[in-house]
Amino acid sequence: MASSTLICDTEPWKELRAHVEDINKTHLRDLMNDTSRCQSMMMEFDGILLDYSRQRATTGTLNKLFSLAEAARVKEKINRMFNGERINSTENRSVLHVALRAPRDAVINSDGKNVVPEVWQVLDKIRDFSERVRSGAWVGATGKALKDVVAIGIGGSFLGPLFVHTALQTEAEAIECARGRQLRFLANVDPIDIARNITGLNPETTLVVVVSKTFTTAETMLNARTLREWISSALGPQAVAKHMVAVSTNLKLVEQFGIDPNNAFAFWDWVGGRYSVCSAVGVLPLSLQYGFPIVEKFLKGASSVDQHFYSAPFEKNVPVLLGLLSVWNVSFLGYSARAILPYSQALEKFAPHIQQVSMESNGKGVSIDGVPLPYETGEIDFGEPGTNGQHSFYQLIHQGRVIPCDFIGVVKSQQPVYLKDEVVSNHDELMSNFFAQPDALAYGKTPEQLQKENVAEHLVSHKTFSGNRPSLSILLPSLNAYNIGQIISASCEHCVKTNMPPLAIPNLKLPATFFPFVQLLAIYEHRVAVQGFVWGINSFDQWGVELGKSLASQVRKQLHASRKKGESVEGFNFSTKTLITTYLEASADVPSDPSTLLPKI
Repeated sequence: MASSTLICDTEPWKELRAHVEDINKTHLRDLMNDTSRCQSMMMEFDGILLDYSRQRATTGTLNKLFSLAEAARVKEKINRMFNGERINSTENRSVLHVALRAPRDAVINSDGKNVVPEVWQVLDKIRDFSERVRSGAWVGATGKALKDVVAIGIGGSFLGPLFVHTALQTEAEAIECARGRQLRFLANVDPIDIARNITGLNPETTLVVVVSKTFTTAETMLNARTLREWISSALGPQAVAKHMVAVSTNLKLVEQFGIDPNNAFAFWDWVGGRYSVCSAVGVLPLSLQYGFPIVEKFLKGASSVDQHFYSAPFEKNVPVLLGLLSVWNVSFLGYSARAILPYSQALEKFAPHIQQVSMESNGKGVSIDGVPLPYETGEIDFGEPGTNGQHSFYQLIHQGRVIPCDFIGVVKSQQPVYLKDEVVSNHDELMSNFFAQPDALAYGKTPEQLQKENVAEHLVSHKTFSGNRPSLSILLPSLNAYNIGQIISASCEHCVKTNMPPLAIPNLKLPATFFPFVQLLAIYEHRVAVQGFVWGINSFDQWGVELGKSLASQVRKQLHASRKKGESVEGFNFSTKTLITTYLEASADVPSDPSTLLPKI
């Protein structure tokens, strides 16, 4: 175990700790009355408006946070990430999800080799394959076009692509591109999830995408074998090669499974699962559903944020600002959770995806050098679209625990509705709540206000809102494609000479069409990285998921031995032994040597 200086031992950390006392003396009601402060805490990036004036922070707080970032060498760590250095030290890997969406001519090195050409080789392969499937040039075993796709994967191989798919489902251009097609995601090993995913599908018109880097992930491979049986039982074993493809690097196991290795799409060790939506993990199923041109816009949108994160000064850098404010809330103000509240149903899967990106990345208890941390890292992320969440957990947010909130709104709805003689449109009704909730949290309502309203005395305490509850607001122009400038030229002379990722070039206007929700995704990815850089942890490994897997393997062996050989349950503590024994006894009708049984919905 190496020794290191923890960030909590630095002067900026100590100054921030002392600064909490000053912040506790004021209230957001007072802070929000300072117009110049509020103005300084609003900024725009490519049409996205960020308002963090309702954070419990002053301009002095921000300056102290910038000093903390300097002490934590955040800029140096960002540069090291973009340079392809092995900042994921516990796994000895680079962290280069930014290379997945880099322009074709960009230079981003890992171990002295530019990885961008390899990325585009896979993207070009996906473009060709998806176009053949969508055009009917690639057909199934019976000659029918493949109109339906089931993507099998779990964790990062599922949540990110599902979020993007959900956001695109009601976007006008995407609707046209996906007409007549279906995309489903099978993640849970629970047979109910399998049943729901194949219900209504015809094996003759279905293509299955198996996403597993090593082709050994237990849940994914069992689901893959199940759908292989679903296809082969209907069409014959030879049909697997026409109806199943893989996203994997283990070509040997792909071939042994029955998938042609030529129909395997690669990704790399420097791509963490939760950061892989811009790799073949997400690009392949999304291209099959919407066409590669739509997905290419998605990649460009994420790339624009990458360049902003890399080059913008910290006081104008959206992911850095958000990351530092999160550190302030968690480590200094003591708020252990964060609510992600998109006021758009199209973003309903955003919170679950960011939940994994954040909690799997920063749920750590030791520094990157293995030193136990005397402070908490990470936060509990959860969320639900407004206005649904208002009728679910906002009671706690307003009058229970203090939970910083991210409110995400959209100016233009994907599917506007107008009713004659209504006071406002449906979207205006939605956005009325988006604008009101942050102020309700910030200002609250005092007993004096309630008494002036003649509220009965015995109800005053029940109707009092303390306020002073922090939030931030992000306003997107739309969830449709839109034009922005400042697209980065990857072939700029400076980039080529220095072998650095392309930087933002002032006054360069190369309009392209992006999806703002994808930029939102990249902003949150980098926000999580900034938090980890400050806390001095490794945000890019996930050893915490391994122990449960290992213990599940022991249970799996026991269930097999008990089912097949009638062996008693041994080697577990009393509680676990009792649970397993009860389960086995109650499910004794499961045959010891069952014939294949598939869902019957």
